[in-house]
Amino acid sequence: MNAARGESASNYWYSDDAGAQDAVSVLRALRHLRVAETSMRTRTQRSMGMGENDIVAVRHVIRGRQAGSYVSPKDLAETLNISSASTTTLIDRLEKSGHIERQPHPTDRRALILVPTPNADRDVRAALSGSHERMLEVAESLTPEERGVVVEFLERMAAAVSG
Repeated sequence: MNAARGESASNYWYSDDAGAQDAVSVLRALRHLRVAETSMRTRTQRSMGMGENDIVAVRHVIRGRQAGSYVSPKDLAETLNISSASTTTLIDRLEKSGHIERQPHPTDRRALILVPTPNADRDVRAALSGSHERMLEVAESLTPEERGVVVEFLERMAAAVSG
């Protein structure tokens, strides 16, 4: 109870009516998920000895290769929303760690592309596979109708958070 305002902690942001409290329980579950995901990312960063942008960059380059597209340093800068100088430093670091390579673009000799090394794919899979397998199990345990409801809810929530 906030003595100065005469409020309980439960109604600080939200109404105390039952419908609002049910909705608040959904928001609490989302917060719990975000905390767990942050913890997973921290564990992944530690196990790979990399920062958040490093891991996102490696995964982006791996996905580009899987999709059959070329990832340029400019693409990476846009994906990470970082400057070209920061991108160069990041690429240098990932090249030195053996996760990506710079290669000439196959059709534009003036351009470079980034490609993952075999180590990159192996390291990312080793760091994330257990978590991803457990998450997939949970998603597969839902009925198709439940999956549809969850997907719609999460997309609407993402839109609400995006503003």
